[in-house]
Amino acid sequence: MAEAADFQGTLPSPARRWLRRTGALLTGAPLLAALLQLPAAATAAATGQDAPQARSATGSVSVSVDSLTPGAPTEDDTVTVSGTVTNTGKQAVTDAHVDLRVGQPLTTRSGIDIVARNSDDVQSTVGTEIDEKYTQEFTELTPGISRPFRISVPVDELNLGEDGVYPLAVSLAGQTSAQPWEQVLGVQRTFLPWQPEEADTKTRTTFLWPLVSTTHMTAETKSDEQQTPVFRDDDLAKEIAPGGRLDRMVALGKDLDVTWVIDPDLLASVSAMTEAYEIQGEGGSTIAGTHQAAANRWLAELQEAVADKEVVALPFGDPDLASLAHGGTSVTGSLSHLKEATDVAVDTVWSILHVTPSTDFAWPVNGAVDPSIVKVATSAGADKVIARSDSFQETGGLSYTPSAARPIGGGTTAVVADSRLSTAFQGDMTKASTSTLAVQRFLAQSLMLGLQTSEQRSVVVTPQRTPSASQAQTMAEALRALQDGDWSQSQDLTAAARAKPDPAATTKVPAASAYPSWMRKQELPRTAFEQIARTQAQLDKFKVILSDKSRVVTPFGRALNRGMSVSWRARAAEAAIYRSGVESYLGTLTDQVKLIDKSDTKLSGRSATIPVTVQNNLVQGVEHLVLRLSSTNPTRLEIDGDAYQEQPIAVSGGHSQSVKFTTSANANGQATVVAQLYTQDGQKYGDPVTFDVKVTEITATVMLVIGGGVLLLVLAGFRMYTQRKRAAAREAGDDAREDGQEATAPARTGHDADGTEDEGPRNQNPSAPGGRLTQESEAGSRADAPEQPSDPAPDTEPESADPSGTGERVDR
Repeated sequence: MAEAADFQGTLPSPARRWLRRTGALLTGAPLLAALLQLPAAATAAATGQDAPQARSATGSVSVSVDSLTPGAPTEDDTVTVSGTVTNTGKQAVTDAHVDLRVGQPLTTRSGIDIVARNSDDVQSTVGTEIDEKYTQEFTELTPGISRPFRISVPVDELNLGEDGVYPLAVSLAGQTSAQPWEQVLGVQRTFLPWQPEEADTKTRTTFLWPLVSTTHMTAETKSDEQQTPVFRDDDLAKEIAPGGRLDRMVALGKDLDVTWVIDPDLLASVSAMTEAYEIQGEGGSTIAGTHQAAANRWLAELQEAVADKEVVALPFGDPDLASLAHGGTSVTGSLSHLKEATDVAVDTVWSILHVTPSTDFAWPVNGAVDPSIVKVATSAGADKVIARSDSFQETGGLSYTPSAARPIGGGTTAVVADSRLSTAFQGDMTKASTSTLAVQRFLAQSLMLGLQTSEQRSVVVTPQRTPSASQAQTMAEALRALQDGDWSQSQDLTAAARAKPDPAATTKVPAASAYPSWMRKQELPRTAFEQIARTQAQLDKFKVILSDKSRVVTPFGRALNRGMSVSWRARAAEAAIYRSGVESYLGTLTDQVKLIDKSDTKLSGRSATIPVTVQNNLVQGVEHLVLRLSSTNPTRLEIDGDAYQEQPIAVSGGHSQSVKFTTSANANGQATVVAQLYTQDGQKYGDPVTFDVKVTEITATVMLVIGGGVLLLVLAGFRMYTQRKRAAAREAGDDAREDGQEATAPARTGHDADGTEDEGPRNQNPSAPGGRLTQESEAGSRADAPEQPSDPAPDTEPESADPSGTGERVDR
């Protein structure tokens, strides 16, 4: 071969021939080593033991298997493999061709793991090349260039024998300028499950189909009658939109025999989106959500998908059982949240999907359990705990995989899912090659499990909680191929839990020390449960005063459930922000019922009334409150004759109410008064209002001085009154005497100018003699006139009108 590379027209010299042969020997050493390792690798894969391996080499060409159909062929089928080859080296590859190679059937599940682990190692090529007519040739592969391939081979050309799992390698062979001989430059291994006829005993397979999301709703609702909910973000709309993750889960799952595992919080959140909802914006603002149509469509499709299917409801919000067990049980009230989340699950699922779910199952994260997790999981009523075999490991040295159900004492059953099948779909499944390899590996592990023994077994598959859209697509492809195969039959989760347990299977729950440390680091801290307990205590105090408790208790109760969610794992900062937001918003609401601040008050006199105002800015009324006004110095200032007084309070929504307290002063000075709201059970509500009352109360000495002054004024007034009365009486007597003298004088008759007699004044008293009005009669007339209300009362009675005695002074 080296000689063929000599220049034409020249003869190879002995030195040149020696150099070429030496180079060929040196460059052929790795190929020889690989050939020597082939039997060891094949033997290790078949027995399930690791073979001693040299440095893994992926080759200079990358081979991707993008499609393999059918995934589990039967007789008369044609296997079609398609994909791409890419030259990842620096030299062009010439005279290249892609072929298929089938190895000897594997005999253990660990053998499958070994082949998958070395799937692209060119130093451990598996199998022999099929007939050269089932190849695809490439004249040249330029560096960095990808070329597609497609090879179809009838099953009978694959030389498959007994039932089993066969390694299938897609390899590219060619040469480069540096190594100008044919060699394998790239390979990709996968598996070909071969079960052409129906198995005598089929494995009963349960596949969980989880509908779980992260937390999207806050505790906040608008103050309208409908209580419009407020969402943290609009990410849920993306998940349920056509092509979104949850949209694909529903669309793919409806045609599969699966057990639906649903977080009621997801249903409640999507249901809230079917009507008006708001999304948090910047600076405390909100914007209106616009995805009502998508929410209605998704729920309608889900209702159709779960009809006549088994539905398992997780506790509301999917609480983290491991975090509760390891950090929450020491905080009072934490387990009550789990019980409440379990109790509302059934009603939530029924009201939205119109199916009755099972709440008998608890599903810790990744199926990792220890005694404390089992204890917490069963505290809320579940009697079945979904574990996983990489946590609940077999210790009895069984040569086969036992059934999932394991009685672990206390009437509790551990349903142990198969870890190999459950983790088959993790990682990036957006690439067709990765997805295809995952499907074939899943099918291979399932078939190998069924070939381990002829005994009937029940197997459970628990994929990751929140599969991506591409992962869901891969899961569906694998499950369809499995359900079309001849070695498995579908079974729901309840039936798997009731299946007869294998008496040789391990039933001992792993110790706490066996719990993975990396998972423990992701758990919610104890401080998270302390904050939740603090918020719950505040809610308990707030709800007792509300006339319509459901407007507050329901949204906050569900928010506290969400604060314990599995979705917060490895998101400690976001989780803390969410919990603090719930606590802060509750504080904002409780502050809407408060006392109005008062300025200092001055109290003059022995008693007065002090008003205190209670303001309610909530949209609903508050009641069952007590307002207490207390004096810090009751010896100086008493409240209703005591140190304090209490009055019941009830205020309508959006109103204020002033309450009056009677106070009495015992001494001068300043007294501090405290107004405080209480709930009816004696707990303080809100902040107190403190103000000072300055007492200017009147003392006994001052009262005596003032009383003496008043008495002097009264006496002086009485003296003036009597003097005026006597003077008035004397004047009246003098007038009477003068009138008498005038009446006894001779009457004068006057004549007018015309000779007529003067008749005197026009105003004549008809009763007086002669028609004349005398002073006496006028005075008598005044005396006879009726007394008017405004007339002053006479000072004294009239003095005697008789002439004064000798020597007595008579005033005129």
